[in-house]
Amino acid sequence: MGALCVASGDARAWDDSKYPDFSGQWRPIGGPGRFDISKPAGRGQQAPLTPEYQAIFEATLKDRAVGGLSGDPTGLCLPHGLPRMMVAIFPVEFVVTPKITYYMTDYTTSRRIFTDDRDWPKDLLPSFNGYSIGHWVDTDGDGRYDLLEVETRGFTGPRAYDSSGIPFHDDNQSIIKERIYLDKNNRNLLLFDITVIDHALTRPWQVLKSYRREAGAQPSWFEEVCGESNNHIQIGKENYMISGDGMLMPTKKGQKPPDLKYFPGARK
Repeated sequence: MGALCVASGDARAWDDSKYPDFSGQWRPIGGPGRFDISKPAGRGQQAPLTPEYQAIFEATLKDRAVGGLSGDPTGLCLPHGLPRMMVAIFPVEFVVTPKITYYMTDYTTSRRIFTDDRDWPKDLLPSFNGYSIGHWVDTDGDGRYDLLEVETRGFTGPRAYDSSGIPFHDDNQSIIKERIYLDKNNRNLLLFDITVIDHALTRPWQVLKSYRREAGAQPSWFEEVCGESNNHIQIGKENYMISGDGMLMPTKKGQKPPDLKYFPGARK
């Protein structure tokens, strides 16, 4: 947060000393790419899926094994959404203000966590990130906040937990709860305790993610524009790729080309 302050209408500035120092650049510990960083990818995540959604996941893994892109909407440049965006493939930054805490990254859309004591809107506009309402908590009574509790609802899809394609329920009625705080013994360690409640799960799925603050005072930031370098293309329900010479190519052995009915000159 540094010296960040926000002036109100009567020119009084807010006291940022009451808030934890989330400033700087943060990178995930253990490397990005998995929802539960303590377990292997894919089936190794041991997601508590219902039989119906475990079957969907198995079909996704089968398709991925032969070159498909099932279960990975990010491969087609759709936003990561929550909670996948928290894998932090690129470094992330937090900006804390009295009314909103911002989660910023150059790899996907930014996120707002509202901390102004608002109620849930009567009509939530669904989004990939959902609608996040947070509350600051002083757990030890020393007059300083040390915990941000967040609940997020109002999702759209498709979304997945990570690149392996672990699915969410199609109804998008997920509820995601987070507890965000600095480690008491290491102020350069940020912890995210995430619990997902979803109809595709047999029980709430809880994981603990951790991020390390980079030591440099002026870290480098990276720009990533998905559409600029993405060579995946979806036609109908099939995924293809654009080759290095700019031609459409298959991703699976024996994959049929797309229907060319709108290109009569290409038909024999």
